[in-house]
Amino acid sequence: MPRLLPGTRALRTFEAAARHLNFTRAADELGLTPAAVSHQVKEIEDQLDLVLFTRTSRTMRLTEAGNALHEASIEALDLLNRAVSRARKMTRGTALLKVTLDAQFATKWLMRRIDDFRRQRPGIELRFDITYDVRDFERDDVDIGIRFGTGRYAGLCAHRLFDNIIIPVCSPALLASGPPLNEPRDLFRHTLAHIDWSRQGVTWPNWSMWMQAAGVDDFDDSRTLVFGSSTDATQAALDGNAVALADFAMVANDLSQGRLVRPFELGIKVAPEFAYFLVYPETAKDDARITAFREWLLEEAAKTHGTEKV
Repeated sequence: MPRLLPGTRALRTFEAAARHLNFTRAADELGLTPAAVSHQVKEIEDQLDLVLFTRTSRTMRLTEAGNALHEASIEALDLLNRAVSRARKMTRGTALLKVTLDAQFATKWLMRRIDDFRRQRPGIELRFDITYDVRDFERDDVDIGIRFGTGRYAGLCAHRLFDNIIIPVCSPALLASGPPLNEPRDLFRHTLAHIDWSRQGVTWPNWSMWMQAAGVDDFDDSRTLVFGSSTDATQAALDGNAVALADFAMVANDLSQGRLVRPFELGIKVAPEFAYFLVYPETAKDDARITAFREWLLEEAAKTHGTEKV
């Protein structure tokens, strides 16, 4: 009977506890105390008259009944999340378009151009979900997104925006006051920055790869600065602390405004299977808002592509 079923909050607590098999880690995830997690789990056990966990002083395991309820809770919560997402989209009207994208693409590329879209399409209200997390269009309240990847996403339409060309950049002050940069080997006297990124056998271009492409075969990369994000590497260049390898599309505005300069023209393409893609559900391909945003974005991406130098 419905009155015997735990509430949604209790199910979320149980699901987290069952997934972690640890009340403390579940509490950290949920923003609760371990005592509160333990209390809610005990309430479910009492309500259902079931033992869901077996506990010793060091370990915790799900019972057979706990396993069955855990599987069902995952399905139930997922179904509810998807229903809530659909309900929100139905009730927020047809003028609002929610776009999900990462912080670097937002700040370095899209936001510098978005006023043009707003002028062209004043009837469409844009809202942005800035995150490096990959959103689920069925579960999350978003309509369209920009992702870096292979473009092969089940159930989604994907449009490649532009190739990623990795180039050396530095501040004008560093170029003017530091050791001269007349040939690639002159970079040995500068601090060099790049990011460390590998996925599916593909490595993001680093200084060793750039030097090899430039014909320098005795480069020692042990003194390079290695960052986890392109934003940090680019900031090191903007601050005048390093010559950095950066994605041309993400620094094009800094180059045009003179905040960065390009000491050498040589650029390296990222493996062709990886790029930024505009993505949205196949079921939404005829949505007028998505059509308008797609056409505008692809036109802007073509302009960026046309200014690349490799």
